[in-house]
Amino acid sequence: MGQYLFTKQGMDAHWLVPIRLFLAGVVLFMYCRIRMGKYVYSPWKTKRDARDLLVYGLLGISLCQYLYFRTIQLSTAGAATILQDLSPVMILIVECIHRHEKPGIFDVFSIILALVGVTLITTHGRMELGIPAGALLCGVLCAGCVTVYNCYPRHLLAHFPVVVLQAWSFLMGGLLFAFVFKIWQYNYVPNVMGIIGIAFVVVVGNVLAFTMYMQGVKEIGPEKGILYGFAEPVTAAIVTGIMGTPFTVGDFIGFVCVFAMLVMISLSRQKQQA
Repeated sequence: MGQYLFTKQGMDAHWLVPIRLFLAGVVLFMYCRIRMGKYVYSPWKTKRDARDLLVYGLLGISLCQYLYFRTIQLSTAGAATILQDLSPVMILIVECIHRHEKPGIFDVFSIILALVGVTLITTHGRMELGIPAGALLCGVLCAGCVTVYNCYPRHLLAHFPVVVLQAWSFLMGGLLFAFVFKIWQYNYVPNVMGIIGIAFVVVVGNVLAFTMYMQGVKEIGPEKGILYGFAEPVTAAIVTGIMGTPFTVGDFIGFVCVFAMLVMISLSRQKQQA
């Protein structure tokens, strides 16, 4: 949807991302205020919680979304997906350092399967991306931001509901980027399809996807959470296939790799719980 808004609707990432973040923040904040009352302000009561929320919300959640959409604008959605999915390697390194352990063979093999699968799906097996330098830089930095919001908020996730953290993250990011990019200077008015597209990325891409994903990270940890997230390019491939994109042998092998990885981590989780 992001690529559609950039290529067909003429939107700019510097205009779209602040609006997307702010509207998602408003929706979640209203929900939290109605359901939880003044508890929604709890993350700001101590210096540690406020500091962690600023790092998580701005350097993690919000900056990640800007860099991801900017990578799409500078290249393609497929290239942005591959670069963002370098994050499991970074997360594995961070978690191993945190636990003072070496990465296990299972972890490394799962990540390799996932990376191979995503690359095959997003390139249709042709391995021809031709990524510009700017897109490469934004994509790698995006992967770093994904690592931040997966690994950093342990304390926050243990003490506050995910939906509250997401509401503040989106609001902060939306307001900050609106002033940084001066969105009022863009003489752009979306048409009906543009408004529908914005509503889609706000509700589905932010309010639902990020909140459910972070709830998953809270339940099973960042390492397994990010690997389950590799189902994203699979669903994207299915959607583009329905829209007429040919299904190649490379796509099929990529599907097999990703599903094999998902089965492996599911079986591993069952063994750990047994």
